[in-house]
Amino acid sequence: MRDSTIFCTKEVLTSDEAARYLGISKSYLYKLTMRRQIPHYKPMGKMCYFNRGEIEKWLQDNPIATEAQLNDRAAAYCKGKGGAI
Repeated sequence: MRDSTIFCTKEVLTSDEAARYLGISKSYLYKLTMRRQIPHYKPMGKMCYFNRGEIEKWLQDNPIATEAQLNDRAAAYCKGKGGAI
């Protein structure tokens, strides 16, 4: 089965599949799990499994604001402070 098919049909991914899905090495994925920075499951205490939906949410948890969004925030801040910075 091709990766794209796996990622569209499987909800629970193995470590190998999750690393390929994220485009990172297995060793980096292991570091993320050891630091408890990525949601994962260990139902039998050894093998790690990942929920595809949770991984997608985790990827989108820290968006980088665009310049336009930053300008809008700055304008709203200045407007709320009476125009003074």
